[in-house]
Amino acid sequence: MRIMIAAAGSRGDVAPYTGLGAELRRAGYDVALATTEAFAPLVRDAGLEFRALPADVRGRGGGTGRRELMRTAAAFVTELGRGFADALDAGADLLLLSATTAPLGWHLTEATGTPSLGVYLQPTVPTGDFPPVVTGARSLGRPANRAAGRFALRMVDRVHEQAVAELRRRLRLPPASPAETRRRQERANWPVLHGFSPALVPRPSDWRSGLKVVGNWWPHLDAAERLPADVEDFLRAGPRPVLVGFGSMASGDGERLSEIAVRALRRAGLRGILQAGSAGLAADGDDVLTVGDVPHALLFPRLAAVVHHGGAGTSAAALRAGVPAVTVPVTADQPFWAARLAALGAATEPIPFRSLTAERLAESLGRVVRLQTYSRAAAEAARHLAAEDGAGETLKAVRRLTDG
Repeated sequence: MRIMIAAAGSRGDVAPYTGLGAELRRAGYDVALATTEAFAPLVRDAGLEFRALPADVRGRGGGTGRRELMRTAAAFVTELGRGFADALDAGADLLLLSATTAPLGWHLTEATGTPSLGVYLQPTVPTGDFPPVVTGARSLGRPANRAAGRFALRMVDRVHEQAVAELRRRLRLPPASPAETRRRQERANWPVLHGFSPALVPRPSDWRSGLKVVGNWWPHLDAAERLPADVEDFLRAGPRPVLVGFGSMASGDGERLSEIAVRALRRAGLRGILQAGSAGLAADGDDVLTVGDVPHALLFPRLAAVVHHGGAGTSAAALRAGVPAVTVPVTADQPFWAARLAALGAATEPIPFRSLTAERLAESLGRVVRLQTYSRAAAEAARHLAAEDGAGETLKAVRRLTDG
């Protein structure tokens, strides 16, 4: 049986599906991962078939204002939609759709009859428990949280308008708005599995029955993979260091952030590893090492703490390793995940990106490394995550769909 997973966005939006796909492949399925060309090596390294989607988030501007984010997202989704149907030309018996690709994938399901299942990395359905993850972390009260959630879905519908109209014309389907299609999926109780830990976000009690939280899908890691020699040498040369990285965020801000990071580390008396990322962090010194892409699963358990942007994947990786964090959220869903880590006690209160200074970072680092309450909370969360099997739960759901 052939399964196609469709995912798009930054590395953190794609990498978890390599681990999920590898688990499905081990269970005997033929698995393809449709995503943008930048992530073809990740897909192939996991032993999965790569299918190209046309859009790319790189080079689309560094603005973080909501209006600019909406324009950027609409342009990205429209480009994505123009090649989305091509990914299915090679065939599939089941579609697994991310939150980004589901509003497009529904139309392929309608046109071809191919069944589909949602595999989301973020909660998107309105709930009274918390506001939409893209609007911030502060609760507005249960009725207002739900109202804000419905408004956020309407904004997603607007982002997809042009892409959906073009895709439906290509598929020879009658006109239907994104909102109309979404409501149809909700009435049909379309199943969605959420790949994050209930220790971090418990399943809301007011969600419909088709929505489940199954635990994280971890990026594929080859059993033979090891840390680079220079990283091993640095880890062995002194006390546990702190990693500072902003993932795919903060492009063009590398010089300023590198200076802040090094000053903060030295002020706090800590060794550090700077992960270059899209920002291009870099520094030299006996107490600082600069690295590129390094598997979090190998590096994080050997750290004293992680300074990161609050992305869903990095937040989960730090918890999995039992390592406390200092978060510096930049935009989108990052304030939500940063606040969740703080609520667990596994991170300090978030430092907003625009408010980041060496002094604030040093103070937070000093607390998170030296106060045992943070490491104990992170270790407790790690025990919860170790008992979860997100990929295994997804495999069960796939079998229920395909065996039925």
